[in-house]
Amino acid sequence: MAEQLNLSSLKPAQARKDRKRVGRGLGSGKGRYSGRGIKGQKSRAGSHKMRVGFAGGQMPIYMRLGKQRGATSKDAMPIGPFRTSTVPVNVGSLDAFDDGAEVTPETLVERGVIKNTKTDVKLLGNGELKKKLTVRVHAISATAREKVEAAGGTVSLLREPKVKGKTKRQGSGPKGSDPAQETEEE
Repeated sequence: MAEQLNLSSLKPAQARKDRKRVGRGLGSGKGRYSGRGIKGQKSRAGSHKMRVGFAGGQMPIYMRLGKQRGATSKDAMPIGPFRTSTVPVNVGSLDAFDDGAEVTPETLVERGVIKNTKTDVKLLGNGELKKKLTVRVHAISATAREKVEAAGGTVSLLREPKVKGKTKRQGSGPKGSDPAQETEEE
C-alpha cells in the first residue's frame, strides 16, 4: 500500500546533493589545497579567466602559423575580393527542371539543388542537358554555356564578369627609354 501523502511525508523526487565546501579541514576530504593541487597558475585565484588561445605567455599557435597570402578586404566574402567563393552547380543537375523553365538561384533552392542564395552560383559543364532552359546565374563556365545554348536555351549573367586588363608597369623598357618619345619618333 502506498503511504498517504501529507506535509510530514513530503520528499523531493530526486534527493538534493549538498554543495561542495572546500577548505574546511583535512577531514572533509577537500582541505588544505581545496582540490587545486600545489602551486602553479591554476592554483591561484582568478586563474581561470584566460582568453581562448592563450598559451601561458608562449607564442600562441595561431600566431606561429602563416597567414593566408594575397590581397584581402574586411567586407569581402570569404576573405577578399580576389578569393570569392561560389556554389558549383553542374549542367546535369538541371534535369530537375521542366522544358522551357527559368533557372535562377531561387528556383535552385526550391528544387533542393543548392542550400541557400547567400553565395554566388556558378554553372559548370559536367553532365548532359537536353531541355531548353533560360539560365540566370552569377557565373558560368565556357563548356556549360555551350551545352545550354546547344540545347536551345539562353544564358544571362546576374553580375557582369570582371574584365582582366593588363596593368601598365613603369620602367619595363630598356634603361633610359621613354615610351612617349618612342611613339613620336615612329
